[in-house]
Amino acid sequence: MNDERLRKCFVEALGVRSEVVTDTLAYNSIKQWDSVGHMALVAALETEFNVMLSTDDIIAMSSLAVVRTILLKHGISFP
Repeated sequence: MNDERLRKCFVEALGVRSEVVTDTLAYNSIKQWDSVGHMALVAALETEFNVMLSTDDIIAMSSLAVVRTILLKHGISFP
C-alpha cells in the first residue's frame, strides 16, 4: 500500500507516467525531476506520508529507492 502511495507521489509531483517510476529512477535522469520537480516531490511526500523531511533528507533524495529508505527512517513501512 505505501509503495503505491510513494509511486503516486512521483507520478503526480513530476507529471510522469507510472511506467517511468521504477527503483532506478534518479534525480536529473529525466527532465521532469529537476530542482523544481524535486521540491514538488518533497511537498507531495510530506503531505502524503505526514512527515517533515530534513534538509539532509531532501538533499539525499537521489532515487526512488533512496526515497523509500528515507521514509523508512521516518517510520513508514514498505512490504
